[in-house]
Amino acid sequence: MLYQRSSALFKAAKAVIPGGVNSPVRAFNAVGGTPIFAKSAKGAYVYDEDGNRFIDYINSWGPMLLGHAYPPVVDAVIEKAKAGTSFGMPTELETEIAELAISMVPNIDKIRFVNSGTEACMSAIRLARGYTKKDKIIKFAGCYHGHSDSFLIAAGSGAVTFGTPNSPGVTQGTAKDTLLATYNNIENVKELVRANKDEIAAIIIEPVAGNMGCIPPVDGFLEGLRTLCDANNILLIFDEVMTGFRLAKGGVQELKGVNADIVCFGKVVGGGLPVGAFASRDEIMNHLAPLGPVYQAGTLSGNPLAMAAGLAMLKAINVDKGLINRLEEKTKYLHNGITDALNKNNVTHTINRIGSMISVHFSEHAVVDFDSAAKGNNETFKKFFHGMLNEGIYIAPSAFETWFITDALTYQDLNETITAVEKVAKML
Repeated sequence: MLYQRSSALFKAAKAVIPGGVNSPVRAFNAVGGTPIFAKSAKGAYVYDEDGNRFIDYINSWGPMLLGHAYPPVVDAVIEKAKAGTSFGMPTELETEIAELAISMVPNIDKIRFVNSGTEACMSAIRLARGYTKKDKIIKFAGCYHGHSDSFLIAAGSGAVTFGTPNSPGVTQGTAKDTLLATYNNIENVKELVRANKDEIAAIIIEPVAGNMGCIPPVDGFLEGLRTLCDANNILLIFDEVMTGFRLAKGGVQELKGVNADIVCFGKVVGGGLPVGAFASRDEIMNHLAPLGPVYQAGTLSGNPLAMAAGLAMLKAINVDKGLINRLEEKTKYLHNGITDALNKNNVTHTINRIGSMISVHFSEHAVVDFDSAAKGNNETFKKFFHGMLNEGIYIAPSAFETWFITDALTYQDLNETITAVEKVAKML
């Protein structure tokens, strides 16, 4: 494929935007080459500025659960824009989407909307500290909760890709209040709790990790965290920015039957627009201003265009009783096809999958945490990425990312993807 227009646009962008991109992983530094500049997208496909069509497995990093330019979402945004794009005042729409989200998600009474998943997680941590009157938090190596200072301690995804898991600009004072645990290792978490008795406000986790590839929790791990938190007056925060409304209508809480104290949302909840949210029970959420002392605010929070998109998306998910099963079946079909294609060509790999999230790791070992994810063969991944791109398949330009399946994918699209894997595998 030719990428002349994308190359020219990238050169122009680098003159005025740091690295030519507004989010580091987009720069293709992890895989080499020139990033693809998107021009449009529809359904399961994204089209670049050179006119190339790609079957898209990024899907805007997760929110396009029903496909790009999903008509009810587009129509809702257009109609709402005609009445005004922003007011800085409350609207009825905010209450409507809040009521729907609360009806879909277990164990929450109130929800507050913000502008991104990063903002949701940052606010959840502040709320947890204010509620418990304790300072320290536990996060897991390889989990990514946005670029707030508290989280850039051995973070996954972009931070790992660029070799700076402890970002300059994060103070030592902030770092000392963030304790690092090993994902899927409950004994390690217990050790941290014992060593910091009565000092930990919250444990924050991606209940299904998506920023070191897709890594599901092992049996008993989330349950163990819940028990540990209950015994030590620690709040359990589920970062469901990726998994919320995707793996089940009620997210991982519903899927695994484990309740969190605070849940963070993003991606799907905004229907593709910049939306995040955090939610909890009344006694915790009532600590937020203006009811309580924990301050959090946002001029564009609850923006009517974003709320209209999110509401249209959640309504569509809520009424479609077969959606989650269809997504899971398509992901399973893709998993089996990729496995057969790679095995046929003797390519060492392991695949992780849960619901509509899947990742291919070029490793001979099971991938259960950050250390095992980091042992994958990155040179093989680079070849795989560019081979798939040249076959018209767009996957994340980093080995530390999950693929997101959309309902807009047809089985013909999946077969085309599997055929591309088989062709690329011969070159690995």
